[in-house]
Amino acid sequence: MLDLEGPILLDTERERLAHPLVGGVILFSRNYSSPEQLTSLVSQIKAVRSPPLLVSVDHEGGRVQRFRDHFTDLPPVSRLGEIYEENKRRAKHLAELTGWLMASELRHCKVDFSFAPILDLGLGLSEVIGDRAFHANPEIVADLAHSYVSGMSRAGMAAVGKHFPGHGSVAEDSHHEIPYDDRDFTDISNRDLIPFERLIHFGIPAMMPAHVIYPKVDPNPAGFSAYWLGQVLRKQLGFEGLIFSDDLSMQAATVIDDVAERARLALAAGCDMILVCNDPDAAVQVLENLSWSMDPASLVRFARMHGRPDTQVAMAQPGDAALREAKEAIRHYA
Repeated sequence: MLDLEGPILLDTERERLAHPLVGGVILFSRNYSSPEQLTSLVSQIKAVRSPPLLVSVDHEGGRVQRFRDHFTDLPPVSRLGEIYEENKRRAKHLAELTGWLMASELRHCKVDFSFAPILDLGLGLSEVIGDRAFHANPEIVADLAHSYVSGMSRAGMAAVGKHFPGHGSVAEDSHHEIPYDDRDFTDISNRDLIPFERLIHFGIPAMMPAHVIYPKVDPNPAGFSAYWLGQVLRKQLGFEGLIFSDDLSMQAATVIDDVAERARLALAAGCDMILVCNDPDAAVQVLENLSWSMDPASLVRFARMHGRPDTQVAMAQPGDAALREAKEAIRHYA
């Protein structure tokens, strides 16, 4: 999965996206100017290949929301956790509504999915997670995330839980540093793994591992660890969905110097799709040097990530009453 330079699809990018190793595109704020422009850009991306490439974005709300103008300004999901402490039923309803609205607005522009929700614990230790987490209590995180994912699904969008097995207990930001979590497996399992396990039972279709090293469990970052991805996520927790790597250009991924080798190791550890973002030279290196045969099971998992246009509300128009009511409810609780 690659990114693009700006709001239009360049000829060089079109050629790159046609490469047989490319399976999708992740969009950023620089790729957006209006809903009409976004819809056109996504249509051009999807026209490059058949079956079409996946188109994704990080659109959680709060400080991680790539598209702003003409999109609802979504509050950080920690606000839902605060409401949960006062009124569980209302918080779950608002979580479902928020997931639905986020997904409906993106699906209206033909974007397949957002990398959401965060399943990390909001323990006040990780600045990069911070208010992106629903709550510190893993059972509350699981409960709210289930409602949020249900809303996304009702709008025709698959969800991606992140960052397995949990990024909430480290202070370092994996975009800029290499985080280490020194807890043992029992401590992680008894708290951080709970939301992931619950959402797997609820049928979440995709997961993203953390660029975090848990040295008492495995010497490799989770996204490069056959133990975390194969033994724990696949076998112990029974996850059968798609595993995306986090961005291989992040600082925490540079424990492996060569980016093509990073890509190979992430795939060998169990990732179905790797992300290489904000570094065009790295993307070219991967495409020129990676040799990989696709697992047929991965192709089935990819197919489940495409947006579902046949869902009744997936392509709701911005003026529809349901959207107006959802926007007002979210504006009120924000």
